[in-house]
Amino acid sequence: MQKVVQLDDVPFNRFHFKITGLTFGAHLTDGYVLGVIGFALAQLTPQLGLTPFWQGMLGSAALLGLFLGSLVLGWLADIVGRQKIFCFSFIVITLASLMQFWAVSAEQLFLLRVLVGIGLGGDFSVGHTLLAEFAPRRHRGVMLGAFSVLWTVGYVIGSFAGHFATEASPEAWRWLLASAAVPAFIILLLRIGTPESPRWLMRKGRRAEALAIVKRYFGDHVVLQAEPVNTESRNLLVLFSPLYRRRTLFNCLFFACLVLPYFAIYTFLPTILQAMGLANSFGTDLLLSGLLFVGAVVGIGLTIICSRRGFLIGAFIFLALCLGAMSLIDSAQTALLIACFAAFTLVMSAVSNLVGVFPAESFPTEVRSMGVGLSISVSRFASALGTLLLPVFIVDYGIPTTMGILSGVLLTGALVSILWAPETKGLTLVDAAQTPQANTDPIVHHTTTPL
Repeated sequence: MQKVVQLDDVPFNRFHFKITGLTFGAHLTDGYVLGVIGFALAQLTPQLGLTPFWQGMLGSAALLGLFLGSLVLGWLADIVGRQKIFCFSFIVITLASLMQFWAVSAEQLFLLRVLVGIGLGGDFSVGHTLLAEFAPRRHRGVMLGAFSVLWTVGYVIGSFAGHFATEASPEAWRWLLASAAVPAFIILLLRIGTPESPRWLMRKGRRAEALAIVKRYFGDHVVLQAEPVNTESRNLLVLFSPLYRRRTLFNCLFFACLVLPYFAIYTFLPTILQAMGLANSFGTDLLLSGLLFVGAVVGIGLTIICSRRGFLIGAFIFLALCLGAMSLIDSAQTALLIACFAAFTLVMSAVSNLVGVFPAESFPTEVRSMGVGLSISVSRFASALGTLLLPVFIVDYGIPTTMGILSGVLLTGALVSILWAPETKGLTLVDAAQTPQANTDPIVHHTTTPL
């Protein structure tokens, strides 16, 4: 007879590999969408006579959509289920991506890219949640953190496609933007038949369905751990109740402070390199893209080795120092600028693994998708704002001042993490969601029993 084990402690199996791969689809697509937009904008600007304002609007459109999608669809996933949003989001992404091919104005393109972002935002919320609710705790950090690797792969593919396509035709931007529909459609087909989260089903009182899914994919010796029931209302305001307030603020603020510089810089990477006096060549872009990928892989290892809290705080401080140095270095010191930019790229990509880990581990099942969705939503709003303002700031204040401001954002993230970041490494999903926020929340002990 097999020993009874908790769902949190099952060995990694083929189903875990499959659900991880399917969940990674949104990040691969998102990386590709961001990777091509900078090159598409280079062609669009003279063709449509785009002002810096409209460059920022188009660059930030998908991020604005991510804000809306993660907020609304993340909340909806806690009500109607994870699996429905898991498929619906990629229907939106596929159709909106394809329709960009026929856009004839900046306004049309902006609306379509917002729709792409809405689909991605909803999928980010439910994808992180669904994967966390299936993942064994031993592998949860790697499974959630590895999102960054696939995002980087998508970004690098998009960058390469942009380099070669824009040299081939003045209308290449249409093919670049619409090509995101291809991976999105493939992912949509593969997701058909994905099971619902048994944790969500259990919370809805659908015990038989939940146990049937557990038995089918993990065996009849696997049990679920009961979670304490919170009877508060499940609208967004519950995330700011005393029970969740600090973890909500931490996840929203650390996430926003980390990704605002990331998206702002890498959306307009060709423009920034040119303004810094660095060669905007295929070789330079290849170097930075390679560092993004290497950093993402290294980040998985650091997520395994280091404490979650220590990794996050140390990375924030290092990144702030890199951008601070870049704001002070003279543009003639090319080698030093490249070294700082390379170090920033490597560490930024590595610590980005944690944006998939902390939110999913911080909230209980009943509000997990909503909590993850709000965290992503706030981060994408900040990213959209930074991306919208970056071209204007570069024109009005120059690169040094802009880099100094972004360094201040990262220092704010470090302070937030020092005050509120929890340590969730090695805990079950139930216990991780009850962990006090850096000694600022009272520790609440719950008695849990297997179901």
